[in-house]
Amino acid sequence: MSEENDAGRPAATIVIVRDRPGAAPDLLMMERAATMAFAAGALVFPGGGVDDSDRALAASMSSDLASDEVAARIAAIRETIEESGLGVGLAGSVDAATVSAIRAGLLGGASLGDLLAPRGIALALDALVPFARWHPSAREKAIRVYDTRFYLARAPLGQEASVDATENVRLFWSSAAATITRADGGDGHVIFPTRRNLERLAQYDSFDALAAHARSIPVEKVRPWFEERDGEPHLCIPAHLGYPVTSEPMRQVRRG
Repeated sequence: MSEENDAGRPAATIVIVRDRPGAAPDLLMMERAATMAFAAGALVFPGGGVDDSDRALAASMSSDLASDEVAARIAAIRETIEESGLGVGLAGSVDAATVSAIRAGLLGGASLGDLLAPRGIALALDALVPFARWHPSAREKAIRVYDTRFYLARAPLGQEASVDATENVRLFWSSAAATITRADGGDGHVIFPTRRNLERLAQYDSFDALAAHARSIPVEKVRPWFEERDGEPHLCIPAHLGYPVTSEPMRQVRRG
């Protein structure tokens, strides 16, 4: 099986950034429920798989973006509302009560398009800044393979995040560096892609700086590989994609 043909399920996630004067920005993190099949108990960013309703809504929209990119951004927005109650990537009269109603509708099985249109709310896809794309290689022999796009977005004003009590059991705001420290101290754990992304995010002190960095590096799939380094096996990633740490000993790697 070639690297090009080992397709994973499309997925998307958003790094929600809340600036803090004189300090590193906070990011919204969530702890996945221990019952989840993938990354159970891990600290992650909100997001999930692209579904048929996302593709259908993407097909109905006029956009200069490729259809799979539109569907991924829609999925990221939808999943973020479902999981955290935050309405990012929405344009129009959007307040906390409106987002709460949309969230309830989504959790009840309604489609995002059907919930937005009557309220005069549009999707602001350009509010999501492409940051990264991760896809396990065939050599990793991952049980569940996701082709995941990561985006950056500003935290919306006047809204509060809350758990969905099904897929996640805890939400908190924390800087990227503080989240790594928290996980290293045993308060939750982060899987390999999340740790690498947190390390990359920790280099910048504002949303604007993060967005400028993201736009300066074309997004390409990160396909980790195994390599012997310093006498022991490591999981490695490319060195040209902005990540300050590009390998980790396999004995330390947490995987989904």
